[in-house]
Amino acid sequence: MAQTTVPGTLGNIVWLVFGGLISSIVLFLLGGLVCLTIVGIPLGLQVFKLAKFVLLPFGKTVVNVNQTGFKMVLNIIWLLLFGWECALGHAVVGLIFCATVIGIPFGLQYFKIAQFVLLPLGHDFQ
Repeated sequence: MAQTTVPGTLGNIVWLVFGGLISSIVLFLLGGLVCLTIVGIPLGLQVFKLAKFVLLPFGKTVVNVNQTGFKMVLNIIWLLLFGWECALGHAVVGLIFCATVIGIPFGLQYFKIAQFVLLPLGHDFQ
C-alpha cells in the first residue's frame, strides 16, 4: 500500500468535506445494487473497492490489470446502466472545482475517478 504523506492526509480530509464522502456513498450503494444479481457480483465487489478508493484517494495508486471476456461484458453493462452517469457527474464536479485555483487538485482527482467509474473492471486500487 502506498504511504500517505502529510499533504495527502490534508488532501483527504478536505476531499471528504467537499464531496468525497458523498461520492463514495453513492458508489457503495450502486455496488450493493449490482450485487443483488448473481452475475453482477464481481462487478459489485469491484465497485466496492472503487468506493473505498474514492473515500480517501490522495496517496493511493491504481494499477491496470488484464480483463477477461466476461469482465469486458460486465464493463459494457455497467457503462450502459450506471457508468456514463457516474462518470459525467464526476467530470462536471471536476470542472466546477477547476474553476478556482485552489480547487484544481480536487478537480483533477474527480477527472481521474471519472475515468475509473466509467469502466471499473481492469483496475486494481491500492
